[in-house]
Amino acid sequence: MRSTLTIVIFILVIITCVPVDGIAEEKPVQLSLFTPLQIFPEETSITAFRFNLIYGRNASLTGLDLGLVNHLTSGESKGVQFGLANWVDADFTGVQYGTVNVNKGAFNGWQWGFINYTGHTKGLQLGFINYTQTMHGLQIGLINIIREGGFLPVFPIVNWSF
Repeated sequence: MRSTLTIVIFILVIITCVPVDGIAEEKPVQLSLFTPLQIFPEETSITAFRFNLIYGRNASLTGLDLGLVNHLTSGESKGVQFGLANWVDADFTGVQYGTVNVNKGAFNGWQWGFINYTGHTKGLQLGFINYTQTMHGLQIGLINIIREGGFLPVFPIVNWSF
């Protein structure tokens, strides 16, 4: 109990001590039940840690993203996403680990899930169904789709483009 209270106090100190002048759109920590029931509005970028109990939406993230459904809407994000569903509307560099991983922009890193979808991939997709428009890397799964430039457009078990 005492360690939990210490963690809560530490998080509150971090949140309240960040200067507001010039960086009001960036915060180190975000806690969300579901958007809009979260500490900071969805236009805010998070720079360290975000926890989304049900659904959280923010502009971008640099750090760790944990939750049931994690959604990033704009700007380049970097870090690790763990969730049932991870959704990024812009570019992402890092690791996405979830049942469904969707990245509409450029993805650099590793996706591990049942369904992985990206616009442009540089790295590894490991899942049951892997889809990307273009790729510089490797797909491992039951169904692997690389729309442009892959070994084959659709190939089982493994597909690649280098």
